[in-house]
Parts: sequence; C-alpha cells; structure tokens
Amino acid sequence: MSKFWSPLTASLVPYVPGEQPKDKAYIKLNTNENPYPPSPRVIEAITAAANADLRLYPDPTCEGLVQAAAKYYGLSARQVFVGNGSDEILAFAFAAFFDPAKKILFPDITYSFYKVYAKLYGLQTELIPLDEQFNVQVDQFHSDNGGIIIPNPNAPTAQLISLEQIKMLLDNNPNQAVIIDEAYIDFGGQSAVQLIQQYPNLLVVQTLSKSRSLAGLRVGFAFGSEELIEGLNRIKNSFNSYTLDRLALAGAIASFEDEAYFKETTAKVIHTRERVADQLLALGFKVTESKANFVFISHPSIAAEGIFKQLREKGVLVRYFAQARIDEYLRVSIGTDDEMDAFVRAVQEIVGL
Repeated sequence: MSKFWSPLTASLVPYVPGEQPKDKAYIKLNTNENPYPPSPRVIEAITAAANADLRLYPDPTCEGLVQAAAKYYGLSARQVFVGNGSDEILAFAFAAFFDPAKKILFPDITYSFYKVYAKLYGLQTELIPLDEQFNVQVDQFHSDNGGIIIPNPNAPTAQLISLEQIKMLLDNNPNQAVIIDEAYIDFGGQSAVQLIQQYPNLLVVQTLSKSRSLAGLRVGFAFGSEELIEGLNRIKNSFNSYTLDRLALAGAIASFEDEAYFKETTAKVIHTRERVADQLLALGFKVTESKANFVFISHPSIAAEGIFKQLREKGVLVRYFAQARIDEYLRVSIGTDDEMDAFVRAVQEIVGL
C-alpha cells in the first residue's frame, strides 16, 4: 500500500477483467467478445475519419451518434446518452441516481463491477439472491431502496427476464431509478427500450462491444427519460466533456447503417450457441438457458477449476469465478464454429469421452 493513497484508494478491490495472456496463441473464450469482425462499413468510416481533423476536439455532445441511435430505437435525441463504453455509463449512473442514504439492490450473482462502483461511491448494497436455478427473483426487489440495477440477460449466468417481469420491477419501485443493463440483449432477448415512454424511472444501458463487434472502440449508450439523461450529462460534464473520440464516433454511426450485417453475425452466434449447448448437454454438463453470447456450464463430477486449468493447458481460455454458489461453473464465450469445435474436442478429452 502506498503512503500516497487516500483511505478510499486503499479500501478498493478493483474489478478484474478476463485474462489476456501473451505467452502463446489461445482460443479466447473468456471475455465475451464477438468472434466476427465489425461491419466493413465501420472500417471504412474509421479510415475516412483518420484525417487532419484529428487535431480538433471531437463533438462533446456526440450529436451525430445520438441522432443515429435515437432514430434506430424510435426515441428523441433527449432520451439518448452516449459514453466511452457501457462501463463508464454505469459508473456515471451510480453517481447520478443512487441514494447513498439507502441500500441499492442487485442480484447476489451478477456483473462484479457493480460492487466496485458501490464501494467507489460509498453506496450501501443489498444483494438479492438468485433462486436455485439462477433466475432473478424480480418479486424480491421491492424493499425500501436507493435504486436497482439488473443485467438482462444476467452475467455470468446468461439467463433472461421478460419484459413483463421488468414492468413488475418498475411498478414496484416508481420512486427509484431502475437500471437494466442490456450488454447481451441482442442475442435472444427483447430490449426494455420500448418501455421508456411508459416509465420515467427506467434507464436502459447498452454497448456496441458485443453484438456489433466493437469492443475495441469503446462505445456505450443509455436510453431513458429526459430527466435521467440530463442527470447523466451533469455527471459526465463534471468529469470529462470529451468521452468519445472522432474515430469512435464515426465507426459507431456506421455500425447502425448496416443492419443486415448486424443480423447476420448475431444469428451466427445464436446458432453456434445452441449447437454447442446441445453438445455439452450430451457430454453430461449442466447448461443454463442462455440468451447471451456465452454459456454457463457445470460438470457433475469434474471440478470447474480443474476443467478451467486443463483447457488453458490445451490453449483454450474460459472464465472461472472463485465465488460462492458458482465456483463449480465456467463461463464460455461463443467463438466461431471452428473455435467452438476445438473447445468441444478439448472438453471431450478432459471428461474422457
């Protein structure tokens, strides 16, 4: 611990991202990246934007991208916020909407960054347990609270809650901000964006990292009432007015202009996910129902940590969480068909089939 650290810095336990080893070539199924490249239109737009204008600051309002996203989702520009990846937007949202005098609610098994944000901002938390099948128990999110956040589909369990369940959540908490984190919604779910006009307390957060193959560009969105979006802008402009650079803005706009490519690549991921889930079930694994670009699996007789280590030795990276209730599960991102075939062959060798 450095003598120069503040007490807050010393108390933090930062988020740990999936490993990115450089010692050899791996099949990377540990960070939920899209296995397919971005739309060619994105590359063209970024190339065109790499010009002399890079000497100038980007548009701090990101107006072109805001307008593109608003048009795509049928919203007004005042209902759209863009930022440097959904993680940054979530960090802004924790500061903007959650009441430190009351406990904020989120599932006990979920995206681990939520605990980090809560600690960073001095927020109290109450973890609502998933049921034995890892379903979010929406009816348990009704105590007096300072705000709610739920990923949909949940991470790392991959399971989806319905729009009707989200409505129940919003109806039961009309005076609190409810954040639905939709990083994986395009792989089989219905977005809650369609509920925004009905619920002024709903904030929907999305990213271009997964379904549009732009994890390296760092672009995220929030959709909600004008009041919520204004709150995010107040936090953003008290922190960093220029969150997106010129190349990111150009590429992000182009990503919305190639709907056919978006549908093609997400359909490929979904098809591969279902095929691999069936293969894993045949090998004796338990596989939760996934509506994300990953599967969550457990073997009845072989320890998850052991499978994780053996896969790594075979050149396949997956994610293992040494956490209560899920320490016998692995999260496996969906790669290309060839990558997933190699993963299944490696698993077959490990389980002896």
